[in-house]
This record gives sequence, C-alpha cells and structure tokens, in this order.
Amino acid sequence: MTLAALAALPAHGVGSREDLPLPFTYLLVGAGLALVVSFVALGALWKQPRLDARDGRLLPMPVALALDSAAVRGLFVILSLVITAWTLLALLLGKDNANNPVPSVVYVWLWVGLAFVSMVFGGIWRLVNPVRWIRTGILRAARIEDDFTLADYRLGYWPAATGLLAFAWLELIAPDNADQPVLRVAVLGYLIVSLVLALTFGRPYLRRGDPFTAWSSLYGALSPLGRRADGRWVLRTPLHGPLQLTAAPGLLAVTSVMLGTTAYDGFSGETRWYTFVQSSSLPPRLWETTALVGFSLVVAASLYAAAVLSARLAGVSVRGIATAFAPSLIPIAAGYLVAHYWSLWVWEGTNGLAKMSDPLGTGANWLGTAGLSPSAALIAPGLVASIQVVAIITGHVLGVVAAHERAITLFPRRAAVLGQVPLLVLMVGYTVGGLTLLFSS
Repeated sequence: MTLAALAALPAHGVGSREDLPLPFTYLLVGAGLALVVSFVALGALWKQPRLDARDGRLLPMPVALALDSAAVRGLFVILSLVITAWTLLALLLGKDNANNPVPSVVYVWLWVGLAFVSMVFGGIWRLVNPVRWIRTGILRAARIEDDFTLADYRLGYWPAATGLLAFAWLELIAPDNADQPVLRVAVLGYLIVSLVLALTFGRPYLRRGDPFTAWSSLYGALSPLGRRADGRWVLRTPLHGPLQLTAAPGLLAVTSVMLGTTAYDGFSGETRWYTFVQSSSLPPRLWETTALVGFSLVVAASLYAAAVLSARLAGVSVRGIATAFAPSLIPIAAGYLVAHYWSLWVWEGTNGLAKMSDPLGTGANWLGTAGLSPSAALIAPGLVASIQVVAIITGHVLGVVAAHERAITLFPRRAAVLGQVPLLVLMVGYTVGGLTLLFSS
C-alpha cells in the first residue's frame, strides 16, 4: 500500500460536508462575499502602500541575541544531522514493513511538518539543511573557502520548482513509494544530486535552487518572525515576508507548484476522476502525471493571464508583472496546505515519532516514544472541517491583500482598483474551486 493510500483516512476522510459549520452552498457564497467585501474595503481605505521592510515590533534583545547565537543555531544543526543519520539508519538497515519510520519522515515530516514549522518560525531549512553542512565539511576538509563555486548560478527557483514537482509525483503517484528500495533510490539520489549541485554552484543554489529550502523559505515568509531592513529581529504581519521577496526566475513556477500539487491531491480523491482513470485504456499513472503537471500549469497560466490583464487595464507594462504578483499565491497555498494536511500531520506525524523509536524494527524503544498515539480530539470531524474552512478563506483574504498592496505599488493610483478586478475574479475562482475539491473528495 502506498503512503498516499495509507494516509487517505486521516488526510481526506475526516472532514465532510456534513461536518461544516454552514451549509456548503452558503459557505461558498460567504467565502466569495468575504473576498469581495475585503476588496471593496481595501479600495476605499488602503490607498497607499503600507507594508514596508522597516516595519515590525522589535523582539526583546535577549530573544534576538539567542536567535542569532552560535549555540542555539548549532543545536538546531546538530538535531537536523542526528535526525538525518537516524533516518538513513532506518532506511539502509531497517525492515521493509509498515513500522519503518522513513515514509513518515520523508512524506510527512519533511513535506507537511517542515511547511507548518516554517510558517511559525521562518524558513529554517536554509539553516538546518544537511546538504549544506555536508558541503561545508567537504570544503573544510579540502581547505577550500566556503564561497567556492565552479559556475555562476542563474537559474533562480527553477530547479526548486522541478524538484518539488518531482517530490509530489513520488508522494502522490509513484508505485510502491513507501517501500524501502524506492525510498533508498529517492533519498540517496536527492542527497547526491543536491550535493553535486551545491558543490558546483555554491551557496546561491542552496538559497533558491534547493527544493526544500525554497519550500521552507517561501512558506516561512508568512512567519510572524522576521528581519526588518536593518537586519534586526521583529514581529510582523504574515504579508511583510512575501511582499519582500526579490523577483527571480522561476518564482511564479515554484509558487504555482506549491499550490497546484496540493490542489491535485484534493482532486485525485474525486470518485469520478478515480473511476475515469481506472477505466481508461491508457496507463493510470500517465493520466495522474498529466493531471499533476496540469494543475500547476493551470495555476501559473491563470495568474499570468490575470496579472497581464490587470496591467493592461492599469496602463502599465506587462513585463515581469506575473512574477511581481506571484507572492500573493503563497498565503493561498498555505491555506490549502493547512486545510488539506492538518489531520495527516496530527495522525501520521505522531505515528512517525512513535516509529522512530525502533529504526531497525527489532521491537526496541530507544527514544521512549513507542507508546505515543495521535490525539483524537485534534482530528475530530467538526474541528477539522472548521480548520479547513478558516484556513482556505484566511489564505485567500491574505492573497487579496497581498495583491492589493502590490497593485497600488506598481499601478497608477487612479487605475489601481480597476486593475485588480481580474485578480479578484481569479481569487474568488480559486476559493470556490478549492472548497469544492476539499469537501467533495
């Protein structure tokens, strides 16, 4: 059984239309109205750019010093390397059965858990990425400076977008993806390829090209923890980070993959889709792969079209306009992620910690966590349905605000509101589509 099938119960089967706080039709209408009202209020009251890189409430000095201290950072790095080594131990020497922790670590902790933690504490993978520290160790052993590169890095987020799409395919479509041979190829292949690229292109690749660094950093942009323009730690709104992202090649692609792959996961549970794929004369994985890629392309194409139309209505150049609005997809993707994977994280994340106590499958309890079990209260159907609704609507409202802030920065004031109408229509469409996918599967 694949991990996707194993996780279907907690991920997709907890919330349902019957558990919703409102009738489903009313929910769709209310969500759409929330976006429209937000748009009207923003047009009337938010007429100047307000989200500045210098904003934020300074953290107390002891807290700021602790966050920057070598001891605290070193502790997180050591923890990351220990978890990596522990996982490799289970991967290479553990038994190939349902009690092996590697599938949970790879598909739940590294995918869902990393995103959730990053939304709270920021893009921590840039610090704890084991590839970064393996590279550092190799360079120091060879007495080479840390800024060593063999070639200039100019690909921006494109390798990250490709890597995340490949990981989503492995998680959602690949056959036998929880089996040890498949995971060995995937994990060791990722480590080797990433290390070669890191040694070739250096730190610039690790900042933007590494898939999980991009995943963590982009979701981490929503964190209330951040640095203002002078580098000091502050508490800020969830929109300051995304709107401070520097435009780079592939930014639209990677944000589209972040949203599109989660949307596909919801769509893949549709009975009509599943029936069609199974009854087709073509291989099911061909259809599934086409749909996975197609969802990401639809997200990118729809935002590009809306952004270009907005630019034309506002009378400004369309060059780079889609990339400029790409950060507005991040809160939307975060809303989908929380809605879709909350119950999976509670259920399989806890089970994964229990399994980590016995990496070799000998019945041991080395970490003392073998007796852990998920909290039923955290995945109660009514609670999960409420979390799903709030997450999706909040994500879209934040997306509207982010798009508005970017529009009044880029567009002439007289045309800023009119120029945003295509983007608003797109956001409403995303909301209706997302809620329908989530609660019809």
